[in-house]
This record gives sequence, C-alpha cells and structure tokens, in this order.
Amino acid sequence: QVQLVESGGGSVQAGGSLTLSCAASEYSYNMYCMGWFRQAPGKEREGVATIDWHGATEYAGTVKGRFTISKDNAKQTLYLQMNSLKPEDTAMYYCATGIRGGICSVVRSEANYWGQGTQVTVSS
Repeated sequence: QVQLVESGGGSVQAGGSLTLSCAASEYSYNMYCMGWFRQAPGKEREGVATIDWHGATEYAGTVKGRFTISKDNAKQTLYLQMNSLKPEDTAMYYCATGIRGGICSVVRSEANYWGQGTQVTVSS
C-alpha cells in the first residue's frame, strides 16, 4: 500500500525552526519529482519546494534562503528544514511524490501521492 507519512509539524515563535519529515513506501518514493506544498486557511495550495531524481531543487520565492528540501534514499524519506520561520508560513504542509507536469518545479500542482498533512503554526 502506498503511503506517505509526515511528521515534525508544530507551533513555534517567529524566527524559530522546524524540520518536517515524510516517510514513503518504496513504491511512492521512487518517483522523478517529490516536494512539499502548503495550504493556509482561505488560500490555495502552493508549492514550497521540489527535488528531482538527481537531487536538483527548486524553491518558492517566499521561502528561498530559509527552507531546505532534502531526501535520504536509504531511508526513503523526504525532509523540509525550515529556518527563520515567519507568521505567514503558518499552513498545513503536505508532502507529495510523483509530481506531474514535466520538469520538476514548484509551479506544478498535481501529484500521484499525497501525505495527510502536518500543521505548522508560527506566532509573532
């Protein structure tokens, strides 16, 4: 059964850090493009960061320089290190694998597999 299990969300003050993890089954992990998305209340889901098969990464402009996406192939786990968090980073964060649409990019919105989401709340 394909599964993406996220962990690591929580509540922090502005300027703090969190690391999200997404453990994947073998089938859901071996995909060309994986990444993190987020959705704040009343807003559309947006791409945050992506990483492709070769390790090439892309970030949304709002998080570039503060967030780092990485993966551990041995553990079949995707990570999102979030530093210098801001209140506007507050959202439900989802990992995704098998992101579709051609080149691996944060502008994509469709994926084959999604995690259940983990809440990140940043207070000022």
